[in-house]
Amino acid sequence: MRKHLRTAVRLRRPVDTWHKPALSAAAALAVPDLTLLALGRLDLVLYTSAGAMCALYAHGLPYAARARTLLWVVLGMVVSLGVALTAASLTASPVLLVVGASLVAAAHKTLCDATRIGPPGNLILTFIASSAFFMPQRIGDVPLHLALALAAGAVAWLVCMAPVLVRPHGPERLAVARALESAAALWRLRREGAEPRDGRDAALRDTELTARQAVAGAVNSAWHTLFLIPGADPARARLERLLAHAESALAAPCEGRTRTPAHEAERCAAQARAIRSRGALPEIGPTPGDPRRPAEVTAEAGTATERETRTAADAAHTVPAAPRRPAPDRVTGVRAVLARLRPGSPLLPIGVRVAVGCTLAGWVSLAAGVGHPYWAVVSAASIHQANSTLSGQRALQRVLGNALGLILFFALLPLIRVGPLAMVLLALALQIGAEALITRNYWLGSVCVTPMALLLTEFGGRLPAGTLIADRLIDTVVGVAVGLACCAVVTNRRATDRIDEALARVTAARSAALHRLGEGGGAGGGPDREDGPAVGDGDRESGWARDRLALSLSLVELREAFEVASGEWWQRSLPAERVAAAEREGHRTLARLVRHAAPRVPVS
Repeated sequence: MRKHLRTAVRLRRPVDTWHKPALSAAAALAVPDLTLLALGRLDLVLYTSAGAMCALYAHGLPYAARARTLLWVVLGMVVSLGVALTAASLTASPVLLVVGASLVAAAHKTLCDATRIGPPGNLILTFIASSAFFMPQRIGDVPLHLALALAAGAVAWLVCMAPVLVRPHGPERLAVARALESAAALWRLRREGAEPRDGRDAALRDTELTARQAVAGAVNSAWHTLFLIPGADPARARLERLLAHAESALAAPCEGRTRTPAHEAERCAAQARAIRSRGALPEIGPTPGDPRRPAEVTAEAGTATERETRTAADAAHTVPAAPRRPAPDRVTGVRAVLARLRPGSPLLPIGVRVAVGCTLAGWVSLAAGVGHPYWAVVSAASIHQANSTLSGQRALQRVLGNALGLILFFALLPLIRVGPLAMVLLALALQIGAEALITRNYWLGSVCVTPMALLLTEFGGRLPAGTLIADRLIDTVVGVAVGLACCAVVTNRRATDRIDEALARVTAARSAALHRLGEGGGAGGGPDREDGPAVGDGDRESGWARDRLALSLSLVELREAFEVASGEWWQRSLPAERVAAAEREGHRTLARLVRHAAPRVPVS
C-alpha cells in the first residue's frame, strides 16, 4: 500500500515538449476569448473553448498526419457538443441528462483508447460535453453555438499547424532524438569485459533488459512517426540513418564485450542534441580516429563472435538503400481501430465501467442536491485507467489535486473579482500552468485545472464562491468513490486473455523471424557473412520480420498486456514465467534481426 501511495504522488521529470500544447492551447483560447470579451459575450466561452481546447492534441505527429488527426478531433468535439446541446434543449430532466453525459463519456474513453490518440485523451472531450449537457439551451441556438465551436476549432488547427513554417520536421526529429537518448542510456549500462558472477550482475542484466525495452519502445515510436512521412522526403532518409544508429544498440549482446560502449553512448547523446537543435541534421560517418570503412573494419574480425560484437557500432555507418516501409500485412487506420473494438476486446469492460460509474456518480450527486452533477460525471470518468490499480492511484491524485486546486481558487478570488479581463488572463495563465505541471504528476496539474474549471463556470454567471467550492468538493468525492466501486464490481477478466493473444503473436512473429534468419544464413547473405546481407528483397523481408516482432507492437504489447492484467484485482493466475521467457527470447531474436537486416553500405 505504501508503495502505491508513493507511486501515486511521486513527481516525474517534466516532459521535454510540455510548452508546445501549453502555448498552443493558450493561443487558441486567447483569440476567441478576447474577441468575446470585446463583444461583451463571455457567456459564450464554453462553446468557443470546446474548439480551442483541441489544440492540446496531436503534437507528437508529423505535420501531415497532425493536420488529419486534428481535423478528426475537432469534428469529434463538435459532434459531442452537438449531442449534448441537443439533449439539453429537448429535455430538462437531470436524471436523463446524466445518463446521456455518461454514455458520451464512455464513448470518448473507448474511442480514445482504441485510436491511441495520446494525452490528454478523453478527459477534455468529456469535460466539455458533460458541461454542455447541463447548459440551458434552446434548439434554435444550437447551430450558432456549434458554429462558434467549429470556428474556434479552426483557430486551434491553424495554431497547431503554424510551426510547420519554421520547423517543418520538428516532430519526427524529436522522435528520433528520443530514440537516440534511450540508446545512449542503454550503452551507458554496458561495461566492457563484464561477466556474470553474482547477484549484482543478475540485477544489472535485469536493469539492462528494462533499458532494452525502453529502447525498443522509443525506436518503435520513432519508426511509426517516420512511416507517416512520404518516402520521397530527403529529411526522412537522413533521419532513418540516425534511427538505425539508435536501433543498432539492440544488436549488441546483452552480456559480453562491446567495442566502445562509452563512446557509443556519447555519440548517440551528441546526435540527439544535434537533432534537437535548429541546425542541420548530423551525418552518420566513420568513427572518429578510425578512417576505415565499416566493411573493412568488419572484414578484419576473425570469428563470428568478434564480428557480432562489432556489428552494433558498424551499423551506425549504414545507409538505407530505399525508404523503409512497414510490413505489408500491418493493419493501420480505421481497420486497426475496429480491430481493437472487436467483440471480446479488453477495452470494452473499461467503457462499461465508465458508463456505469458516471451514471451512478451523477445520480448520487443529484440526490445530494449538488448543483453541478456533471462534475461528478467527469470525476468518475477521469479515474478509470487501464486497470484497477492505476484507477486507485488516479483517484488519490484526483482528490489531492482538486483539494489543493480549491484552495488556490479561494486565494485567487480577489483577482477573479477584478473584472472580465482579469478572468480571461487568469484562465490563460492557468491553462499554461496546468500543462506545465501535469506532466510531473496528474495531481499537480489538477491544482491548476480545478480553478480553471470553476472559472469557466464563472463566465456563464457569477455564483457564490462557497457554493462553487462545496459543489466541486462533494462531486469530486462522489465521483471518485463511485468510480472506484465500479472498478471492483465491473471486472475485466479479458485482460488476461489479452496476454494469451500477445504471447501467441510474439511466438508467431519470432518463429517467422527465425525462419527468415535460417534462410539468410547461406549464400544469400546472413548474419555470419563478413560483408553483411545484400540489399534487396531478402533484406526487405528481414526488415519486415523485425517489424512484425517489434514495430507491430508484439513485444511492446506483451509487456503492456501483462502490466495491465497485473493491476486487476480479480484475475486468474498470470503466466509470469511464460511472459518473461517470451520477452527474453523475443529480444534476443530482435537483436539478431537488427544485425541481419541492416544493409552495409559504407558512407565515404
